[in-house]
Amino acid sequence: MSRTIFSEEHEAFRDSCRAFVAKHVTPNNKRWAEAGQVDRELWLEAGQQGLLGTAIDEEYGGGGVKDFRFNVILDEELAAAHAAGPGFPVHNDLIVPYLERLATPEQKKRWFPGMCSGELIAAIAMTEPGTGSDLQSIRTTAVRDGDHYVLNGQKTFISNGIMADIVIVAAKTGNAEGGEGLSLIVVERDTPGFERGRNLDKIGLKAQDTAELYFTDARVPAENLLGEEGKGFIYLIQNLVRERMTIAVVAVTAAETALDLTMKYCKERTAFGKPIGSFQHNRFLLAELATEVQIARTFVDRCIMDHVEETLDIPTAAMAKWWTTELQNKVVDRCLQLHGGYGFMSEYPISQAFLDSRVQTIYGGTTEIMKEIIGRSLGF
Repeated sequence: MSRTIFSEEHEAFRDSCRAFVAKHVTPNNKRWAEAGQVDRELWLEAGQQGLLGTAIDEEYGGGGVKDFRFNVILDEELAAAHAAGPGFPVHNDLIVPYLERLATPEQKKRWFPGMCSGELIAAIAMTEPGTGSDLQSIRTTAVRDGDHYVLNGQKTFISNGIMADIVIVAAKTGNAEGGEGLSLIVVERDTPGFERGRNLDKIGLKAQDTAELYFTDARVPAENLLGEEGKGFIYLIQNLVRERMTIAVVAVTAAETALDLTMKYCKERTAFGKPIGSFQHNRFLLAELATEVQIARTFVDRCIMDHVEETLDIPTAAMAKWWTTELQNKVVDRCLQLHGGYGFMSEYPISQAFLDSRVQTIYGGTTEIMKEIIGRSLGF
């Protein structure tokens, strides 16, 4: 089925993204995986090409186009190229919406130009050791002391954590239980008391820097509070719809890419004198996967448009996130099996797809949490 959600302007942007990835990303993927992070020069080049901050107003150096489909296109092109290193989705899809909606004019003037040029890399720090998807159990504290907040606590699994120049930190500013009293505070790179731990060694997404962050009496100017004090939990819940849609977009594209690779392999690889795709079991399996991926694509495209029109609700975003990521894992697993022994070899893209896919059902809220959200929406 042909996709109908993109205009000629979108497709022109896709051509630019595809050319950028082919020239600046694909040749460096292996080196970045070994280094554990991409080059900062990549971010500067992306800024020059207009790939960062497409939704940010032009007065700050952005594209001035508040259309999630442009984010989708860049995310899809990176996923199709097995490019896990560039943390553009976190920067564009997660951080920009927070700042667009909550930042003061002074904050926007301070941070947006650098975010658009690639000089400022952004991250968000929610997860803590022992809390996982449970945002209400956050223990990091921010105590007001005159014109500053004093932060103490630890965050983990933070994407862009090593390279980030600004980090939105979720911290307790009050004594209430649960999500009450949670606030969002932007911490800048050179803040005293703010330290980064090791670049975490993951089984997949090797080129993506993922860090532990530590705050020990870190003094952050009170003017770095994002939005209202005590409203952080609400802000996080509202913006998780966008995060989960981004994950779903990547999941479907990754599944499509794995399936395309495998169909090509099954046409070229022979056994007993004929292509392995011609055996009934393999042909039926590929037919099953192709059908499920097409159904997922159709649903996700509808969700994309609902999000563009600001009608996508939290339970539907949760449905998209858990279904597509579980499907991604299923597809890459079956596709690796069809590759036989070659699927277990690192030089074959399907092996990397297998490793990179596993985290998809975990971050952004686990599959179990997504089902809990959906179940509660049904009245249970």
